[in-house]
Amino acid sequence: MKHSYSLPNLGWQTFFQQQLTLNEWQECVVARVGRQERSQLEVLTSRGKQTVPLNRNAPALTVGDWIVLSQEGQFERLLDRLSLFSRKAAGTAASIQLIAANVDTVFIVCSLNQDFNLNRIERYLVLANQAKVEPVVVLSKKDLCTNPAEYLEQVAALNPLLSVLAVNSLDPGSAGQLEPWCRPGKTVAFLGSSGVGKSTLINSLAGGPVQRTEAIRAGDGKGRHTTTGRSLHLLPSGGLLLDTPGMREIQLADCELGVEETFFEITELAKQCRFTDCQHQSEPGCRVHQAIQDGVLDERRLTSFRKLLKEQAFNEATLEERRNRDRKLGRFYRSVLAGKRQLKKDS
Repeated sequence: MKHSYSLPNLGWQTFFQQQLTLNEWQECVVARVGRQERSQLEVLTSRGKQTVPLNRNAPALTVGDWIVLSQEGQFERLLDRLSLFSRKAAGTAASIQLIAANVDTVFIVCSLNQDFNLNRIERYLVLANQAKVEPVVVLSKKDLCTNPAEYLEQVAALNPLLSVLAVNSLDPGSAGQLEPWCRPGKTVAFLGSSGVGKSTLINSLAGGPVQRTEAIRAGDGKGRHTTTGRSLHLLPSGGLLLDTPGMREIQLADCELGVEETFFEITELAKQCRFTDCQHQSEPGCRVHQAIQDGVLDERRLTSFRKLLKEQAFNEATLEERRNRDRKLGRFYRSVLAGKRQLKKDS
């Protein structure tokens, strides 16, 4: 029997409804992307799951997107997003990789072992803040840690308003701490490196195996990729869970506002510096440098802030260079085609 879904259960909101024309509402099919593959999408609709073929003219899509289909199941258009997670594509490619769309809460998962890394957590927080999505830091593998409180304090120090939880992913009761964010119609996403226990946590929340799991490497505590694609799952609580593969490399681009919000205390102190172009080194009247000397600000935070701002600026410049090159190439192709048409017309 084919299972159907109500749009509210899939996370449908007034924001999306207002984008539809009356004709689209009556004649077309609204769908949410549940899984993405190279040449097709698996979508969830009021008719159940469907497979939608993609052509090269389709815009860049990702799991969580809302799209409009024809009655025949062909892609028509993409609806505007409430939120979007993206990063610079891994490696040397000068392009943006979409991660997830229309997310309400993101669980940033980091394990309580030698892979614990505040700098990496800050990177994920930048992504969340840039997307205007509520972040919740989940410290997994609590059962393997002798002093979880120490790690909780380190993460909580990043922002006093940040929600931070320590969980044992194998224990459904412990994983149940996340359920307040998994209400009916709400979409949550999991971000984190490989091997931090995301898939195990997802299985606990789902009440059964929906993701394959493997043990981490004994030598360094780092994980193996067990989730290879992004996918959307319906939870017993009525919430929607969006899983993503582990990402050890998170190159930031076009997220200056996210960096500034993540390091809000530095941003506020910088406004009080004597010079507007202060580099926060040893300039006279530097409030940031003074805060470090007074023990109010951790120097690690300033180092991380500088690094992420520099990285995102470099990557954004690289992407803009690629866009300019593509625009010039596009103009060249159009001029060649125009010349061919003119030659044909003259002959």
